[in-house]
Amino acid sequence: MQEQEQESRITSYTALAAGPDFRHDIEIKRSRFITVLRRADTEDAARDLVAGLRREFHDARHHCSAFVIGPDRDIQRSNDDGEPSGTAGIPMLEAILKRETVPGVTDLSDVSAVVVRYFGGILLGAGGLVRAYSESVSAALDRAPLVRRRRLRICSASVPHSAAGRLENDLRAAGFVMAETTYGARETTLRLAIPDNPAELSAATERLLSFTAGTVELTPGGTEWLDVPLP
Repeated sequence: MQEQEQESRITSYTALAAGPDFRHDIEIKRSRFITVLRRADTEDAARDLVAGLRREFHDARHHCSAFVIGPDRDIQRSNDDGEPSGTAGIPMLEAILKRETVPGVTDLSDVSAVVVRYFGGILLGAGGLVRAYSESVSAALDRAPLVRRRRLRICSASVPHSAAGRLENDLRAAGFVMAETTYGARETTLRLAIPDNPAELSAATERLLSFTAGTVELTPGGTEWLDVPLP
């Protein structure tokens, strides 16, 4: 119960964008380091990436991994996969945890990272491995698409079909985030995603009333985590 209350206080964080895996390849002293990043919001999804890359790169010596999951980043795991202890998984994990998404803010989560290493014949030493694995993940994150995850209150407004298009355009122009629209026999139900606090809900209600001459009310629903573009 205490953990759920803690999560409920977190309303936004940065995540890897959903979509195809992101890959970045670098060579360090003839060793090849292939970093693969995947959006993952469960441990199973994160571990699936490792399993898939073991099959794809079955001839590689190491498939080191790290992942961070959840709004409060409470799930954190890493694996050296045969590299000397502490030289691969932990540096990869720290590259995610210490990533500044804006100056002074480290809130990146829902990221699974795997670095596949093909040994090039030159020993890097413990310090060299730490730098190589850290730099591999950091370089991939430099280029990977990120989004803002926000916990938003989903509210609905039902209007006649003939009025739905104009009202939706007005709401979008006013800066509202629109969720999925549903269509009934007589009405269209617009769904607005509003920051989960009383002041924002009150302001949205007033704006909707002004757009509809007081004829349409806003009905609050549950909350959902939605992706929004980074500012």
